[in-house]
Amino acid sequence: MPSPTDDSLQARVSSECPQETRDVLYHAWGHDLSGLKKLLDVRGKASLQDPKTGETPLHAAIRACGPAGEPDGDAAAGGQEEGEDGSVEEAREILQQLFFSGAIWNDVDANNETPGCVAYRLGRKALYNLCVDAGVRAELLFALMDGYEELSSGEDDDDDGDDETMQDQGQEAADGEETQSGGDQVVEAAEPLEFVPPDADEKPVTSEEYLQSSLTYDDSKLLDSDLNGVMMAWETGIMRRSVAALIPGADPGKRVLNIGFGMGIIDGMFAELKPSKHHIIEAHPAVLEHISKPGSAFGSAWEQSGPREGAYKVFGGKWQEVVLGLLEQGELYDAIYFDTFGEDYSQLRAFFMEYVPGLLDQEGRFSFFNGLGADRRICYDVYTKVVEMHCADAGLDVEWEESDVDMARLDEEGKGEWKGVRRRYWTLDRYRLPICTFMG
Repeated sequence: MPSPTDDSLQARVSSECPQETRDVLYHAWGHDLSGLKKLLDVRGKASLQDPKTGETPLHAAIRACGPAGEPDGDAAAGGQEEGEDGSVEEAREILQQLFFSGAIWNDVDANNETPGCVAYRLGRKALYNLCVDAGVRAELLFALMDGYEELSSGEDDDDDGDDETMQDQGQEAADGEETQSGGDQVVEAAEPLEFVPPDADEKPVTSEEYLQSSLTYDDSKLLDSDLNGVMMAWETGIMRRSVAALIPGADPGKRVLNIGFGMGIIDGMFAELKPSKHHIIEAHPAVLEHISKPGSAFGSAWEQSGPREGAYKVFGGKWQEVVLGLLEQGELYDAIYFDTFGEDYSQLRAFFMEYVPGLLDQEGRFSFFNGLGADRRICYDVYTKVVEMHCADAGLDVEWEESDVDMARLDEEGKGEWKGVRRRYWTLDRYRLPICTFMG
Protein backbone atom coordinates (compact mmCIF):
# COMPACT_ATOMS: atom_id res chain seq x y z
CA MET A 1 0.00 0.00 0.00
CA PRO A 2 1.21 3.55 -0.71
CA SER A 3 2.37 5.50 2.31
CA PRO A 4 -0.14 8.05 3.65
CA THR A 5 0.22 11.61 2.42
CA ASP A 6 1.86 14.02 4.85
CA ASP A 7 -0.52 16.98 4.87
CA SER A 8 1.30 18.98 7.53
CA LEU A 9 2.29 22.59 6.96
CA GLN A 10 5.94 21.71 7.51
CA ALA A 11 5.81 19.06 4.77
CA ARG A 12 3.97 21.25 2.25
CA VAL A 13 5.97 24.50 2.51
CA SER A 14 9.59 23.65 1.81
CA SER A 15 12.76 25.45 2.85
CA GLU A 16 13.33 26.30 -0.84
CA CYS A 17 10.06 28.20 -1.04
CA PRO A 18 10.57 31.92 -1.89
CA GLN A 19 9.33 34.31 0.76
CA GLU A 20 6.67 35.82 -1.52
CA THR A 21 5.16 32.39 -2.16
CA ARG A 22 5.58 31.40 1.48
CA ASP A 23 3.60 34.44 2.63
CA VAL A 24 0.67 33.65 0.35
CA LEU A 25 0.66 29.96 1.34
CA TYR A 26 0.74 30.78 5.06
CA HIS A 27 -2.17 33.22 4.79
CA ALA A 28 -4.18 30.71 2.75
CA TRP A 29 -3.36 27.95 5.22
CA GLY A 30 -4.39 30.15 8.14
CA HIS A 31 -7.64 31.13 6.40
CA ASP A 32 -6.64 34.77 6.90
CA LEU A 33 -8.91 36.42 4.34
CA SER A 34 -8.06 40.06 5.02
CA GLY A 35 -4.32 39.36 5.04
CA LEU A 36 -4.53 37.26 1.89
CA LYS A 37 -6.41 39.95 -0.04
CA LYS A 38 -3.53 42.38 0.56
CA LEU A 39 -1.09 39.89 -0.98
CA LEU A 40 -3.17 39.21 -4.09
CA ASP A 41 -2.53 42.63 -5.56
CA VAL A 42 -0.58 41.28 -8.54
CA ARG A 43 -2.07 38.92 -11.13
CA GLY A 44 -0.61 35.45 -10.77
CA LYS A 45 -0.02 35.45 -7.03
CA ALA A 46 -3.15 33.37 -6.47
CA SER A 47 -1.45 30.51 -8.31
CA LEU A 48 2.06 30.67 -6.88
CA GLN A 49 3.53 27.23 -6.17
CA ASP A 50 6.16 25.94 -3.80
CA PRO A 51 9.04 24.96 -6.13
CA LYS A 52 9.52 21.60 -4.42
CA THR A 53 6.06 20.45 -3.26
CA GLY A 54 3.92 22.23 -5.84
CA GLU A 55 1.65 23.53 -3.09
CA THR A 56 -0.66 26.31 -4.25
CA PRO A 57 -2.81 28.59 -2.07
CA LEU A 58 -5.85 26.52 -3.08
CA HIS A 59 -4.15 23.32 -1.90
CA ALA A 60 -3.11 25.00 1.34
CA ALA A 61 -6.54 26.39 2.19
CA ILE A 62 -8.17 22.99 1.68
CA ARG A 63 -5.42 20.95 3.32
CA ALA A 64 -5.55 23.11 6.45
CA CYS A 65 -9.08 21.83 7.15
CA GLY A 66 -7.76 18.31 7.72
CA PRO A 67 -9.88 15.17 7.25
CA ALA A 68 -13.63 15.51 7.66
CA GLY A 69 -15.23 14.09 10.77
CA GLU A 70 -17.49 11.06 10.71
CA PRO A 71 -20.76 11.83 8.86
CA ASP A 72 -24.10 11.54 10.61
CA GLY A 73 -26.28 8.72 9.27
CA ASP A 74 -27.44 9.13 5.70
CA ALA A 75 -26.45 12.79 5.49
CA ALA A 76 -23.18 11.98 3.78
CA ALA A 77 -23.73 9.71 0.82
CA GLY A 78 -20.38 8.33 -0.23
CA GLY A 79 -18.68 9.36 3.01
CA GLN A 80 -17.85 12.87 1.90
CA GLU A 81 -19.69 15.20 4.27
CA GLU A 82 -17.75 17.61 6.44
CA GLY A 83 -17.61 17.35 10.18
CA GLU A 84 -18.92 20.39 12.01
CA ASP A 85 -15.54 21.84 12.89
CA GLY A 86 -16.09 25.35 11.57
CA SER A 87 -13.09 25.31 9.24
CA VAL A 88 -14.98 24.69 6.02
CA GLU A 89 -16.79 28.03 5.85
CA GLU A 90 -13.49 29.87 6.39
CA ALA A 91 -11.83 27.79 3.67
CA ARG A 92 -14.77 28.41 1.35
CA GLU A 93 -14.23 32.18 1.60
CA ILE A 94 -10.52 31.76 0.90
CA LEU A 95 -11.19 29.59 -2.17
CA GLN A 96 -13.72 32.05 -3.53
CA GLN A 97 -11.24 34.89 -3.15
CA LEU A 98 -8.47 32.87 -4.80
CA PHE A 99 -10.67 31.90 -7.74
CA PHE A 100 -11.76 35.53 -8.09
CA SER A 101 -8.06 36.48 -8.19
CA GLY A 102 -7.30 34.00 -10.97
CA ALA A 103 -6.24 30.83 -9.15
CA ILE A 104 -5.92 27.85 -11.47
CA TRP A 105 -8.37 25.18 -10.36
CA ASN A 106 -6.50 22.12 -11.68
CA ASP A 107 -2.83 22.83 -10.93
CA VAL A 108 -1.21 19.67 -9.58
CA ASP A 109 1.25 19.36 -6.71
CA ALA A 110 4.19 16.96 -6.32
CA ASN A 111 1.73 14.26 -5.21
CA ASN A 112 -0.06 14.67 -8.56
CA GLU A 113 -3.13 16.05 -6.77
CA THR A 114 -5.20 19.04 -7.78
CA PRO A 115 -6.83 21.08 -5.00
CA GLY A 116 -10.05 19.21 -5.74
CA CYS A 117 -8.26 15.89 -5.40
CA VAL A 118 -7.08 16.93 -1.93
CA ALA A 119 -10.61 17.99 -0.97
CA TYR A 120 -12.03 14.67 -2.16
CA ARG A 121 -9.39 12.64 -0.33
CA LEU A 122 -10.02 14.57 2.90
CA GLY A 123 -13.78 14.15 2.55
CA ARG A 124 -14.42 17.88 2.19
CA LYS A 125 -17.35 17.67 -0.20
CA ALA A 126 -18.33 21.36 -0.12
CA LEU A 127 -14.77 22.42 -1.02
CA TYR A 128 -14.57 19.73 -3.69
CA ASN A 129 -17.78 21.07 -5.24
CA LEU A 130 -16.30 24.58 -5.26
CA CYS A 131 -13.36 23.26 -7.29
CA VAL A 132 -15.69 21.43 -9.67
CA ASP A 133 -17.72 24.60 -10.21
CA ALA A 134 -14.53 26.55 -10.90
CA GLY A 135 -13.52 23.94 -13.47
CA VAL A 136 -16.91 24.18 -15.15
CA ARG A 137 -16.62 27.96 -15.39
CA ALA A 138 -13.16 27.63 -16.89
CA GLU A 139 -14.26 25.13 -19.51
CA LEU A 140 -17.32 27.15 -20.48
CA LEU A 141 -15.08 30.19 -20.86
CA PHE A 142 -12.67 28.23 -23.04
CA ALA A 143 -15.63 27.15 -25.17
CA LEU A 144 -16.65 30.77 -25.70
CA MET A 145 -13.06 31.60 -26.62
CA ASP A 146 -12.86 28.48 -28.83
CA GLY A 147 -9.76 27.47 -26.88
CA TYR A 148 -10.28 23.99 -25.45
CA GLU A 149 -7.50 22.06 -23.81
CA GLU A 150 -8.34 18.53 -22.77
CA LEU A 151 -8.56 18.13 -19.01
CA SER A 152 -6.26 15.66 -17.37
CA SER A 153 -4.04 17.21 -14.76
CA GLY A 154 -2.65 20.65 -14.14
CA GLU A 155 -3.12 22.39 -17.43
CA ASP A 156 -3.12 26.15 -17.07
CA ASP A 157 -6.87 26.63 -17.20
CA ASP A 158 -8.09 29.80 -15.50
CA ASP A 159 -11.60 30.22 -14.21
CA ASP A 160 -11.54 34.01 -14.02
CA GLY A 161 -14.12 35.67 -16.21
CA ASP A 162 -12.15 37.93 -18.52
CA ASP A 163 -9.98 37.38 -21.59
CA GLU A 164 -7.25 39.67 -20.26
CA THR A 165 -6.74 37.44 -17.23
CA MET A 166 -6.18 34.38 -19.39
CA GLN A 167 -3.87 36.22 -21.75
CA ASP A 168 -1.87 37.59 -18.84
CA GLN A 169 -1.46 34.15 -17.31
CA GLY A 170 -0.45 32.65 -20.64
CA GLN A 171 2.13 35.40 -21.10
CA GLU A 172 3.43 34.87 -17.56
CA ALA A 173 3.88 31.18 -18.28
CA ALA A 174 5.70 31.94 -21.50
CA ASP A 175 7.90 34.50 -19.80
CA GLY A 176 8.75 31.98 -17.10
CA GLU A 177 9.86 29.40 -19.66
CA GLU A 178 11.98 31.95 -21.47
CA THR A 179 13.67 33.03 -18.25
CA GLN A 180 14.69 29.49 -17.42
CA SER A 181 15.81 28.33 -20.83
CA GLY A 182 16.95 31.38 -22.77
CA GLY A 183 19.94 33.74 -22.75
CA ASP A 184 23.50 33.25 -21.57
CA GLN A 185 22.85 33.75 -17.89
CA VAL A 186 23.61 30.68 -15.78
CA VAL A 187 21.39 30.15 -12.77
CA GLU A 188 22.83 27.88 -10.15
CA ALA A 189 20.15 26.26 -8.02
CA ALA A 190 19.64 22.85 -6.49
CA GLU A 191 15.94 23.00 -7.31
CA PRO A 192 14.10 24.49 -10.32
CA LEU A 193 12.91 28.08 -9.95
CA GLU A 194 9.37 26.99 -10.75
CA PHE A 195 7.47 23.88 -9.86
CA VAL A 196 7.45 21.25 -12.62
CA PRO A 197 4.30 19.09 -12.41
CA PRO A 198 4.69 15.31 -12.48
CA ASP A 199 3.18 15.03 -15.97
CA ALA A 200 5.03 17.99 -17.50
CA ASP A 201 6.54 15.76 -20.20
CA GLU A 202 3.16 14.33 -21.19
CA LYS A 203 2.83 14.44 -24.97
CA PRO A 204 -0.68 15.23 -26.23
CA VAL A 205 -1.85 13.31 -29.27
CA THR A 206 -3.38 15.32 -32.08
CA SER A 207 -5.75 13.93 -34.67
CA GLU A 208 -3.31 14.56 -37.52
CA GLU A 209 -0.45 12.82 -35.69
CA TYR A 210 -2.68 9.87 -34.88
CA LEU A 211 -3.88 9.48 -38.47
CA GLN A 212 -0.26 9.42 -39.68
CA SER A 213 0.90 6.94 -37.05
CA SER A 214 1.27 3.20 -37.48
CA LEU A 215 -1.05 0.97 -35.44
CA THR A 216 -0.57 -2.36 -33.70
CA TYR A 217 -3.43 -4.78 -33.14
CA ASP A 218 -3.48 -7.68 -30.70
CA ASP A 219 -6.28 -9.54 -28.94
CA SER A 220 -6.53 -7.08 -26.07
CA LYS A 221 -5.68 -3.65 -27.46
CA LEU A 222 -5.05 -1.33 -30.36
CA LEU A 223 -1.99 0.91 -29.93
CA ASP A 224 -0.57 3.77 -31.96
CA SER A 225 3.14 4.18 -32.69
CA ASP A 226 3.66 6.01 -29.36
CA LEU A 227 2.02 3.09 -27.47
CA ASN A 228 -1.09 5.10 -26.66
CA GLY A 229 -4.16 2.94 -26.13
CA VAL A 230 -6.51 3.73 -29.04
CA MET A 231 -8.96 1.08 -27.89
CA MET A 232 -8.66 -1.76 -25.38
CA ALA A 233 -10.59 -4.93 -24.73
CA TRP A 234 -11.32 -3.97 -21.11
CA GLU A 235 -13.84 -1.49 -22.55
CA THR A 236 -16.04 -4.35 -23.81
CA GLY A 237 -18.41 -4.23 -20.84
CA ILE A 238 -18.89 -0.49 -21.33
CA MET A 239 -19.63 -1.04 -25.02
CA ARG A 240 -22.21 -3.71 -24.17
CA ARG A 241 -23.99 -1.37 -21.77
CA SER A 242 -23.84 1.40 -24.36
CA VAL A 243 -25.55 -0.73 -26.99
CA ALA A 244 -28.23 -1.74 -24.50
CA ALA A 245 -28.85 1.94 -23.68
CA LEU A 246 -28.95 3.00 -27.33
CA ILE A 247 -31.22 0.16 -28.44
CA PRO A 248 -33.33 -0.75 -25.40
CA GLY A 249 -34.99 -4.13 -25.80
CA ALA A 250 -32.37 -5.12 -28.40
CA ASP A 251 -34.93 -4.49 -31.12
CA PRO A 252 -33.81 -5.53 -34.62
CA GLY A 253 -34.18 -3.26 -37.63
CA LYS A 254 -32.72 -0.09 -36.08
CA ARG A 255 -30.69 2.43 -38.08
CA VAL A 256 -27.20 2.72 -36.59
CA LEU A 257 -24.29 5.12 -37.09
CA ASN A 258 -20.95 4.53 -35.34
CA ILE A 259 -18.07 6.98 -35.61
CA GLY A 260 -14.72 5.35 -34.84
CA PHE A 261 -14.34 1.62 -35.59
CA GLY A 262 -11.17 0.89 -33.56
CA MET A 263 -11.20 -2.81 -32.68
CA GLY A 264 -14.77 -3.21 -33.93
CA ILE A 265 -16.10 -4.13 -30.48
CA ILE A 266 -19.25 -2.05 -30.49
CA ASP A 267 -19.92 -2.57 -34.18
CA GLY A 268 -19.89 -6.32 -33.59
CA MET A 269 -22.57 -5.84 -30.94
CA PHE A 270 -24.64 -3.62 -33.19
CA ALA A 271 -24.38 -6.16 -36.00
CA GLU A 272 -25.77 -8.91 -33.77
CA LEU A 273 -29.03 -6.92 -33.52
CA LYS A 274 -29.56 -7.10 -37.31
CA PRO A 275 -29.98 -3.37 -37.96
CA SER A 276 -31.76 -2.20 -41.09
CA LYS A 277 -28.96 0.34 -41.59
CA HIS A 278 -25.45 0.14 -40.17
CA HIS A 279 -23.00 2.87 -41.17
CA ILE A 280 -19.45 3.14 -39.84
CA ILE A 281 -17.08 6.09 -40.21
CA GLU A 282 -13.37 5.42 -39.77
CA ALA A 283 -10.49 7.75 -40.67
CA HIS A 284 -7.29 5.81 -39.95
CA PRO A 285 -5.81 4.11 -43.05
CA ALA A 286 -4.47 1.18 -40.99
CA VAL A 287 -7.89 0.48 -39.48
CA LEU A 288 -9.51 0.67 -42.91
CA GLU A 289 -6.90 -1.78 -44.21
CA HIS A 290 -7.63 -4.08 -41.26
CA ILE A 291 -11.35 -3.96 -42.04
CA SER A 292 -10.79 -4.77 -45.73
CA LYS A 293 -8.70 -7.91 -45.11
CA PRO A 294 -10.17 -11.22 -46.33
CA GLY A 295 -12.39 -12.73 -43.68
CA SER A 296 -13.06 -9.42 -41.95
CA ALA A 297 -16.44 -9.29 -40.26
CA PHE A 298 -17.01 -5.84 -41.76
CA GLY A 299 -15.42 -6.21 -45.19
CA SER A 300 -17.04 -6.28 -48.61
CA ALA A 301 -19.08 -9.41 -47.84
CA TRP A 302 -20.69 -7.64 -44.90
CA GLU A 303 -21.48 -4.58 -46.98
CA GLN A 304 -23.11 -6.77 -49.63
CA SER A 305 -25.19 -8.58 -47.02
CA GLY A 306 -27.28 -5.52 -46.18
CA PRO A 307 -31.01 -5.44 -46.83
CA ARG A 308 -30.39 -2.97 -49.67
CA GLU A 309 -27.43 -1.36 -51.39
CA GLY A 310 -25.56 1.01 -49.09
CA ALA A 311 -27.43 -0.08 -45.97
CA TYR A 312 -24.26 -1.63 -44.54
CA LYS A 313 -21.23 0.50 -45.29
CA VAL A 314 -17.85 1.61 -43.94
CA PHE A 315 -17.10 5.20 -44.91
CA GLY A 316 -13.40 5.97 -45.02
CA GLY A 317 -12.40 9.49 -44.05
CA LYS A 318 -12.67 12.09 -41.32
CA TRP A 319 -16.11 12.22 -39.77
CA GLN A 320 -16.17 16.00 -40.21
CA GLU A 321 -16.26 15.44 -43.97
CA VAL A 322 -18.30 12.24 -44.16
CA VAL A 323 -21.23 13.46 -42.07
CA LEU A 324 -21.78 16.37 -44.44
CA GLY A 325 -22.51 13.87 -47.19
CA LEU A 326 -24.83 11.89 -44.93
CA LEU A 327 -26.74 15.06 -44.09
CA GLU A 328 -27.04 15.97 -47.77
CA GLN A 329 -28.44 12.51 -48.49
CA GLY A 330 -31.01 12.93 -45.71
CA GLU A 331 -29.76 9.95 -43.69
CA LEU A 332 -31.44 9.45 -40.32
CA TYR A 333 -30.48 7.11 -37.47
CA ASP A 334 -32.11 5.62 -34.41
CA ALA A 335 -28.80 5.13 -32.60
CA ILE A 336 -25.58 7.14 -32.95
CA TYR A 337 -22.35 6.35 -31.11
CA PHE A 338 -19.17 8.47 -31.11
CA ASP A 339 -15.73 7.22 -30.08
CA THR A 340 -12.78 8.85 -31.82
CA PHE A 341 -9.11 9.13 -30.84
CA GLY A 342 -6.77 12.10 -30.84
CA GLU A 343 -9.57 14.66 -30.67
CA ASP A 344 -10.41 16.91 -27.74
CA TYR A 345 -13.79 17.70 -26.27
CA SER A 346 -14.36 20.57 -28.70
CA GLN A 347 -14.75 18.06 -31.54
CA LEU A 348 -17.25 15.93 -29.64
CA ARG A 349 -19.14 19.10 -28.72
CA ALA A 350 -19.17 20.21 -32.35
CA PHE A 351 -20.59 16.84 -33.37
CA PHE A 352 -23.51 16.74 -30.96
CA MET A 353 -24.31 20.43 -31.26
CA GLU A 354 -24.00 20.83 -35.03
CA TYR A 355 -24.63 17.40 -36.56
CA VAL A 356 -26.62 15.18 -34.20
CA PRO A 357 -29.76 17.35 -34.55
CA GLY A 358 -29.74 16.65 -38.30
CA LEU A 359 -28.76 12.97 -38.16
CA LEU A 360 -30.74 11.61 -35.22
CA ASP A 361 -34.38 10.60 -35.58
CA GLN A 362 -36.72 12.45 -33.24
CA GLU A 363 -37.09 9.33 -31.07
CA GLY A 364 -33.46 8.29 -31.45
CA ARG A 365 -30.62 8.10 -28.95
CA PHE A 366 -27.04 9.36 -29.03
CA SER A 367 -24.11 8.34 -26.83
CA PHE A 368 -20.32 8.43 -26.77
CA PHE A 369 -17.44 6.76 -24.97
CA ASN A 370 -17.19 8.89 -21.85
CA GLY A 371 -13.48 8.93 -21.17
CA LEU A 372 -13.53 12.71 -20.72
CA GLY A 373 -10.96 13.49 -18.04
CA ALA A 374 -11.16 9.90 -16.81
CA ASP A 375 -7.62 9.89 -15.43
CA ARG A 376 -8.82 12.16 -12.61
CA ARG A 377 -12.14 12.20 -10.74
CA ILE A 378 -12.54 15.96 -10.59
CA CYS A 379 -11.98 16.34 -14.33
CA TYR A 380 -14.57 13.61 -14.96
CA ASP A 381 -17.06 15.48 -12.76
CA VAL A 382 -16.31 18.80 -14.46
CA TYR A 383 -16.92 17.33 -17.90
CA THR A 384 -20.20 15.79 -16.71
CA LYS A 385 -21.56 19.24 -15.93
CA VAL A 386 -20.10 20.83 -19.06
CA VAL A 387 -21.65 18.16 -21.29
CA GLU A 388 -25.04 18.66 -19.63
CA MET A 389 -24.92 22.40 -20.33
CA HIS A 390 -23.80 22.03 -23.93
CA CYS A 391 -26.34 19.27 -24.61
CA ALA A 392 -29.06 21.59 -23.34
CA ASP A 393 -27.82 24.23 -25.79
CA ALA A 394 -28.21 21.63 -28.54
CA GLY A 395 -31.74 20.75 -27.46
CA LEU A 396 -30.69 17.43 -25.94
CA ASP A 397 -31.48 15.89 -22.59
CA VAL A 398 -28.70 13.75 -21.13
CA GLU A 399 -29.16 11.03 -18.55
CA TRP A 400 -26.23 9.32 -16.87
CA GLU A 401 -26.29 5.59 -16.25
CA GLU A 402 -23.58 4.74 -13.73
CA SER A 403 -21.94 1.33 -13.46
CA ASP A 404 -18.95 -0.24 -11.77
CA VAL A 405 -15.62 -0.68 -13.52
CA ASP A 406 -13.62 -3.74 -12.49
CA MET A 407 -10.30 -2.19 -11.47
CA ALA A 408 -8.55 -5.48 -10.65
CA ARG A 409 -6.33 -5.24 -13.74
CA LEU A 410 -6.61 -1.48 -14.28
CA ASP A 411 -5.28 -0.14 -10.99
CA GLU A 412 -1.54 0.15 -11.65
CA GLU A 413 0.38 2.03 -14.31
CA GLY A 414 2.30 -0.32 -16.61
CA LYS A 415 0.73 -3.46 -15.16
CA GLY A 416 -2.27 -5.63 -15.94
CA GLU A 417 -4.26 -4.16 -18.82
CA TRP A 418 -1.79 -1.26 -18.99
CA LYS A 419 1.25 -3.43 -19.67
CA GLY A 420 2.89 -2.10 -22.83
CA VAL A 421 0.63 0.99 -22.83
CA ARG A 422 2.33 4.36 -22.38
CA ARG A 423 -0.42 6.19 -20.52
CA ARG A 424 -3.11 4.96 -18.14
CA TYR A 425 -6.10 6.88 -19.44
CA TRP A 426 -8.63 5.43 -16.99
CA THR A 427 -8.36 5.52 -13.16
CA LEU A 428 -11.98 5.53 -11.94
CA ASP A 429 -14.06 2.70 -10.48
CA ARG A 430 -17.35 4.07 -11.89
CA TYR A 431 -18.31 4.67 -15.53
CA ARG A 432 -20.85 7.37 -16.35
CA LEU A 433 -22.69 6.39 -19.54
CA PRO A 434 -24.38 9.32 -21.33
CA ILE A 435 -27.76 8.72 -22.96
CA CYS A 436 -28.82 11.73 -25.02
CA THR A 437 -32.31 12.29 -26.45
CA PHE A 438 -34.16 15.26 -27.84
CA MET A 439 -35.91 17.46 -25.32
CA GLY A 440 -39.66 17.09 -25.11
